[in-house]
Amino acid sequence: MAKDIHKAGAVKSGTPLPPYFNIDPDQALAELDHPTDTARFATIAEGCTRGRNDLASRGMNEGGGKSLRLFSTWEITRYLIPVAQAHFRRVLKQNPDLPQGQSETDGGAKWFTLDEVLRLRAFFGAQGAKNKNYLPYRPKDLPAKIVAVANFKGGVGKTSTSAHLAMSAALDGYKVLVIDLDSQGSMTSIFGGTVEDEWSTAFPLLARHYGEHLRVENQRRLDRGDAPQPLDESLNAAMEMTAADVIQSTHWPNIDLIGAQLNLYWAEFQIPVWRMAARSWKLWDALTERLEADGVLDQYDVVFIDTPPALGYLTINGLSAADILLVPMGASFLEFDSTGRFFDMLHSTFASIEEGENLAARALGRPEIGFEWDAVRTVITRYDSAQQGELAGLVQAYMGPVLSPHRQDFTALIGQAGEQVNGIYEADYRDFNRETYARGRETFDATYAAFKKLLIGVWRREELAQQAEATA
Repeated sequence: MAKDIHKAGAVKSGTPLPPYFNIDPDQALAELDHPTDTARFATIAEGCTRGRNDLASRGMNEGGGKSLRLFSTWEITRYLIPVAQAHFRRVLKQNPDLPQGQSETDGGAKWFTLDEVLRLRAFFGAQGAKNKNYLPYRPKDLPAKIVAVANFKGGVGKTSTSAHLAMSAALDGYKVLVIDLDSQGSMTSIFGGTVEDEWSTAFPLLARHYGEHLRVENQRRLDRGDAPQPLDESLNAAMEMTAADVIQSTHWPNIDLIGAQLNLYWAEFQIPVWRMAARSWKLWDALTERLEADGVLDQYDVVFIDTPPALGYLTINGLSAADILLVPMGASFLEFDSTGRFFDMLHSTFASIEEGENLAARALGRPEIGFEWDAVRTVITRYDSAQQGELAGLVQAYMGPVLSPHRQDFTALIGQAGEQVNGIYEADYRDFNRETYARGRETFDATYAAFKKLLIGVWRREELAQQAEATA
């Protein structure tokens, strides 16, 4: 019997063993570096910062800022303004006051800035055929729609989805504000934002909301003969700030940004401290009410909020402010499971807020509160139909209409654009084969189409309700 075992081992002796066998302890020790202390983290961080700056600079112009590429006549007439190229050229020739574009060579193709494209779109919208949608649908006298993109699982394409939807909406002619609530600042990097500290983020808006609440509470304390709670130096500074102080322009003419950086995470520790000092402060309303008070919702068409990958206080503010909630997820069991838990946490969090607030409201005879979103959709990202079709179908069956039937396919185009810290709409199609570029952006165009249909439906419902109320 022992002889047979030896023979069996001999037959397979030429097969290499898995790499985890026969690791030499002394060799492993020789390759091991020194133990890591706290200071080592700073060294690692410094290296990452140098690398990040180097990679980010690849998407910068010679002046150290980001600039948006030009758009060709072919691209404009195919993707941005629905007219034939020949007609487009005739209109430019007949209207010399319109932007005429620039050519890189004599008699070459004309290229236009996005600002020029927006001016041309406005002209076609005013003078063109009435049966064509040169201008995007936007009801008058209704505020901007706020869209939060959230999931507490990282790597699901949350920031990428937010950025590309913002760019799509801008190319479509909407005026867009992007709010980065993630202290990692990835969205801020994509749009070339400069954020020195937390005072250039959304933090002072939250602080001012708390400070205003505290002033009202202090007046009540004084009326009762009690001592007021002092406003510290940071709160007094925040009381002088508005959204205009933290909104910065980007290299996109119709996209503005409230950026983020690491210090924004401090809000996750400061907000509960404020809440403990003033239990009546409605912290979840802070961002919404400041945006409204500062007129932001009248200045923009769509506001996109990129939230942190956690259900903290910043995310709660972003979700509370949102009219539309988008939840990106991958077509895998683990991401489906995680997304289900995310919705379960959303329920428990907001139900707990409602329960606590309404208990007090009923006792005081005040109206009860209830959170509501115009629409909630999950979106499958990084989709591979060959490998994930069956699972995606099962997920659709379990989630029903909450899961958008559109799947955002994985495309190498976004990886290539990402190497330059750009979105795919910022990539010049001349860096690719033209048809390769067209196929690569199809999935993102389809993602935007699904979102735009949702946006228009929400706006239309509100518009009809407004009209019905006016005639009642």
